[in-house]
This record gives sequence, C-alpha cells and structure tokens, in this order.
Amino acid sequence: MRNKFTGVWIWLFLIPLAFDFKATEDTTSHLTQILLVLPTVSAGFLLLLIAPRFQQRSHMRKVVICGLLMTILGSAFTQALRGNDVGNYMRVMLPFLLFLLGYLVACHPWSDVRLAQIEKALLWAMVMSLGFTLVYGFATIGSLEDVRFRIVSVTFLGLQALLLHEFVVAKRYRAFSIAVFLATIVIELLSVTRSLMIATILLFVLATWLSAPSLRHMVRAAFRSIVIGLLIAAAAAGAAALFPSVSEHWTQRIFASKETEAGVDPTTITRLAEMKDQYDQVTSSSVALLAGEGYGHLYRYSPSYLPDLHGQISAKDFFAIREWVAGHNFWVYQLFAGGVLFGIAMPLVIIYTLIKSVFAHREWRRRMPNLLYLPVLGRSIMMLAAVPAISIGGNPLGPRFSGLVFGVALGLVVATYARIAQTMRVRAARHVVRPHRAPTMSPVPQWPQGNLEGRPGIAQLPPGLPGRAQS
Repeated sequence: MRNKFTGVWIWLFLIPLAFDFKATEDTTSHLTQILLVLPTVSAGFLLLLIAPRFQQRSHMRKVVICGLLMTILGSAFTQALRGNDVGNYMRVMLPFLLFLLGYLVACHPWSDVRLAQIEKALLWAMVMSLGFTLVYGFATIGSLEDVRFRIVSVTFLGLQALLLHEFVVAKRYRAFSIAVFLATIVIELLSVTRSLMIATILLFVLATWLSAPSLRHMVRAAFRSIVIGLLIAAAAAGAAALFPSVSEHWTQRIFASKETEAGVDPTTITRLAEMKDQYDQVTSSSVALLAGEGYGHLYRYSPSYLPDLHGQISAKDFFAIREWVAGHNFWVYQLFAGGVLFGIAMPLVIIYTLIKSVFAHREWRRRMPNLLYLPVLGRSIMMLAAVPAISIGGNPLGPRFSGLVFGVALGLVVATYARIAQTMRVRAARHVVRPHRAPTMSPVPQWPQGNLEGRPGIAQLPPGLPGRAQS
C-alpha cells in the first residue's frame, strides 16, 4: 500500500521518544511522558498498515515472533496469577510493548528509500537523545558527582555501535560521525561507569570481527582497529586532562573495593544483592519458577549482602528498599518476572538471532562483499549487539525509548537476513549445473535377410527408402 506520508510517519515513529526523560521525583506528573508515547504508537500502527509483506516464509521470523509473543502474552497470564499492582505492571510492560511494535514495523521488505529513511531517523533520534539527556541532566542536577547518573542516554551504546560500524566495517570517516563518537567518549568518561567502558570495548571487538571474514582481512582490520583505539585513548587522555576530577572519580571507582570489608565494589554488591533476592523469590516454589513473579512485582536487596555494605548503608535503609521497576540485570529479571515458560524466551531469541546473523554476515561478506542490503544487515547487527552489551550494567528494556529502538534493530536484522538469504538461494539455483544427457533415438528395426516383398507392409513403403526393392 503506497502512502506519500510514509517518511513523515517514520520520523514521527522514532523521534518523539528521543526526548523522553526520567522525572527527578516519582510524585511529579507523567503527562509529558504519555504525550510522547501517543504519536509513537499512532505512527507505528499506520506504518504497519502500509508496510509491504513478505511472500516467502522465514524460519527466523517464525522463531522470533513466537518468542516475543510468548513473553508478552505470558506476562498477562502471570499478572492474572500473581495479582501485582496493575499500574506497575503496565509501566514495566510498556517498553516491552514498544519493543514488539518496533520489531513489527521494521520486519518488512521495505524499499531502499524507506530503509534509508528508517536508518537516518534512527541515527538522528539517538543523537537527539544523547544531547537531550546530557543537557537535561546538567539542568536538573548541578554537581558532577550526582549528574553522572543522568547524563548517559538510554541508547548510548546503540549509537556507539552504529558509529563503530561506520569506522571499522564500512571504513567511512565523516567529520560528523567522528565528532559524535568523541562526544560519546567524553560522556562515558564523565559518567564514570565501568560497564559502559567494557561494553564499548566488546562492541569494538565485534565490529573488527565483522569486518574481517578471512585471515588476511583480519590482519588489516586489527591494524586499523589499533589505530582507532589509539585515537580513542588520546581523546580519553585529553578529556581527563580537561576534567581532573574525572580521573579522581575513576580512581575511586577502580579502587573502591579496597575500602569495603568484603573487598568488592559497593555498586557490584548492590547489583548482586538485587539479583540474589530476585532469584530467591522465583525459586521459592515450582509455580514461581515456571510462571515467574510477574512484571512489576516487588523485590529488594537480599539480607545476605548486608554485612558487605557495612558503613555504606544503614540496616534501616537497607530493609526499606522496595523496587518494582525492571531490574538492573536483564537476564535474571526475565527469569524473575516470567519464569522458565514466559521469561527466558525473549533473551534466547535475541541471542539466537544475533549469533545466526553474525555468522551469515561474515560468510556473505567473504563470498560477495558488494551484496545488496549487506551494509544494512551489518549496521542492524551492531545495534542489536548493544542489547547484551547494555545488560552488563543495566536492563535495555527498562526505558521506553531503548525498547523501541532495539525492537527496530531486531526487526531490521530479521527482515534483511531473510531477504539476503532468499537472494542467495535464488542465485544458487541459477548456477546449478544440470548433468548432460545424450539424446535418445528409437531403435531401427532389423529385418531378416532374404526376399522382403512378401512381408506385410513393405509394399507400402515410399520409394527410395531401405526395405523396398528398386526396379
């Protein structure tokens, strides 16, 4: 179905939630967040109505949609079973619903023009989110010690992954891309978040591996990666020189574990305490293990970690903690909320899609590096890889905007993989060499020697043919 406003719907689908924010207090009005979601959902349904359809079946599409629906629909069953607060359940499930909507919109055989519009809108949406989050964080909180928790965009690693593909895989070095990537490095240093640094390194390694389908390419990619790594290190050193307090914060974060009795960083202890309580709750009964405790269910820190936080938090404040938002660990929270039946399907299909598409990209890049849609597949793979990268220190499906963006990334991976796989199957069928068979001829009857005039039918043979006596 053609629509001359499709480009408008694409931008309206991706841009509004780029300005989504987390309120400083839970008592403030959430009207602004609601108004940001409405145009996104409306534009998403319009895009679903006008999107082209696949003519061929795809095993990957079937597996992914089954895993996503199992998580979304199963959450309603667990909610009815557990009876959690409906408001908390809906607020936690909204990013998952946006993830599903983003997947459904992107998982279509869009034309080249529409794919370019989707990717351009994705890039600008993440850039806008990066700038808005930085400005909003400094505007609401003044000190660097507190603002570092609010200056990192929820799609920070998705943007870095897209830029790393441009540098390492596509070998394009535009001034705008370099400037944005350096800005992400500075924000990463100001945030003093070790998990972000580790995730950036892992994405850098994945981009290097995608760009090198053979040993010869691997050597070239390794040299190019070393040069890029040195430039990043130089940018980090320059940022540390401009902000001396940042290096002090990093020193405190690295050596903070020596100041505790357990010898472990306090942030790491709180994350472990949160996961331990979620695991204890979900394994408390067979029903909880199968169906989970439900999205929006309350959890706290496990008491077994209270001695490790001695001097960091009082016992009264420790036991007063009650959380219902999506946990900081994506994998454990999925098991906690949905159990074995309804929780782990989504993580499994994301890992399955990522692994299968990465190996297919390497093989197709080795055989046909100029294959159509291969760059789209590479960029969407890098963005999807940001999901497990974010899960090192957080939940990628906790914020609304990240749920939408990574759903679009998953849809682009699945749709592009299906299109390229179909193209390769068609080309393979055209180049199949059929075995040559010699033409068969009917055997010529051999008549016995002697007088042939008396044999039936011989007299009717036309003149000049063998078998007729010539006068």
